[in-house]
Amino acid sequence: MAIYLIVMMCTLTHAGFGGSRVVVALYALELGASQFTIGVLMALYALCPMLLAVYIGKLADRVGPRLPMTLGTVGVALALLLPPVFPGMITLYFSALLLGTSFHFFFVTVTGIAGGIGGVEKRSRNYALVSLGFSAAGFLGPMAAGFAIDYLGHLPAFMMLAVFTVIPIALLLFRPGFLPKALKHEGDSTKNSAFDLWRIPKLRNTFIASGIISAAWDLFQFYFPVYGHSIGLSASAIGTVLGVFALATFVIRVVLPRLVKRSSEAEILTYSIFVAACAFALFPFFHGAVTLAAIAFLLGLGVGCGQPMSMSLIYTLAPPARVAEAAGLRVMVNNFMHLVIPLAFGSVGAAFGYTPVFITNSVMLVAGGFIMRRNNAPDPDSRV
Repeated sequence: MAIYLIVMMCTLTHAGFGGSRVVVALYALELGASQFTIGVLMALYALCPMLLAVYIGKLADRVGPRLPMTLGTVGVALALLLPPVFPGMITLYFSALLLGTSFHFFFVTVTGIAGGIGGVEKRSRNYALVSLGFSAAGFLGPMAAGFAIDYLGHLPAFMMLAVFTVIPIALLLFRPGFLPKALKHEGDSTKNSAFDLWRIPKLRNTFIASGIISAAWDLFQFYFPVYGHSIGLSASAIGTVLGVFALATFVIRVVLPRLVKRSSEAEILTYSIFVAACAFALFPFFHGAVTLAAIAFLLGLGVGCGQPMSMSLIYTLAPPARVAEAAGLRVMVNNFMHLVIPLAFGSVGAAFGYTPVFITNSVMLVAGGFIMRRNNAPDPDSRV
């Protein structure tokens, strides 16, 4: 029962967070923001998580999951309510910063605890379920945001997304008994450097793979609303394409347990990078919503493997009392990419147009795929 409650909380909290990216980007465009400004807003989602993720993980390891998860969900709700209360671009900067920071208090903690619920034999199942929850949220949040913008307006859309956090907040405040307790461990783990974990080769390979896939995912989430707006797609059409992308991540995660039986996690991550590269190369040559949705589905199949594979490997390979800390290091690497990619590609798009953005990212993915092929395959059956 505990894992299913956590999955429900992941779905609802991430729906509000994921939908916010669509509303923030389109509301900023409505206010006259440039592509570079949109890139800055999306980068703010990643700034504090990049700096704080490891410390969030250490906090979760030390005090247990309830406090950081509560801080996360309440923070997401407050950040979504800021623009309706204080409309304008300045508020969007604060809201984006708070959204990214708050959500990662929730996300890092869930990543650290999910693998241990129900015993070691349930680890892969748990991460598959959590990832399915995030995929469902990725479909629900952008779709709800897009239609809310078209039929209610930008500011009411923020308020609608905040409603998604009500049930998670209520569970954490009044029914927290289903959450696991903090692990008791010898010594003071806060004195250990997180970069000791980076020096473990198998963990480092997993962080690299996660960062590459995360960069592709984030660029699509950040840049497609801008691209769709430029070619005349409605907010609901943009939200639908993003929803189809999320649907594909859901589909691939349903069949992922079967794929793992045939190939190693490292091989699946490598193939995923090449599939994502092909999808990105196709985007600038098509303008129809249906065709773009089909390409987004292909991209979703490619990047949808990254999160569950990397989370499962990290739980397996990290020292037992430092699992959430290792999850935080993974999030730090991912958010470094989240910070750099929107700024870099927002500048490229503003200077040279849309096509170089998609093609450059495709080339980056191809290079990353070849790098991953030369890495040793991580062994998920033994801790390092």
